[in-house]
Amino acid sequence: MTNINNQEFLSIRLKHIYLKISQACSRVNRNISDIKILPVTKKRSVEEISHLKNLHFNSFGENHIQEIIQKSKICKNNWIMIGHIQTNKVKQIVKYCSEIQSLDSIKLAKELNKHLLIYGKYINATVQVKTSKEISKYGIDPKDTLNFINEVYHNFPNIKIIGLMTIAENTNNKSVIRSCFKQLRELKDLANKNIPNLNLNKLSMGMSNDFEIAIEEGSTEIRLGSLIFN
Repeated sequence: MTNINNQEFLSIRLKHIYLKISQACSRVNRNISDIKILPVTKKRSVEEISHLKNLHFNSFGENHIQEIIQKSKICKNNWIMIGHIQTNKVKQIVKYCSEIQSLDSIKLAKELNKHLLIYGKYINATVQVKTSKEISKYGIDPKDTLNFINEVYHNFPNIKIIGLMTIAENTNNKSVIRSCFKQLRELKDLANKNIPNLNLNKLSMGMSNDFEIAIEEGSTEIRLGSLIFN
């Protein structure tokens, strides 16, 4: 990393990030307090996570349940699963995670709800929507999103849908990236309008390379990894 104190380094990085967030908010008349940073700690050390805790972060995003299990033995945090979930990992996810951000199939919802009932737990979830045309990306097709939310909302009561998540197309074309985020915001508004008592309030969109555009398009949570640590 660097030779200076790691926590000092992270603090400097975060000041730079908050400045960028503030500038993005100013461009669209938003309040910086409406934006949350979710540090993505994939392959980061327990020491680095501890430094972030000292800087008042208590929720961390991970792509793999194995890392969450390993790190949770030392760091008692709110672990949020942001990676694609295989149904054979659901039991562990229910045990260790407070939230998932990659709910993308009825099969997964059914398995989650089954284990949540066994443990007597509830879990917050964002529905992952595939707003890009890339084959490698996961998520619900935008045109199926409302029906999917409605089915999960009414049939799997231990899953609390709190918002939507997307990963924008991997491109240098800012208008394409912007359209991905705009589509997610419009889907959230449409879902809240058409599904009584739903009240989605989270838009998890924007990562290290595109978070400013995401904020301009309504993101409430940006998932940052390399921008914080490197």
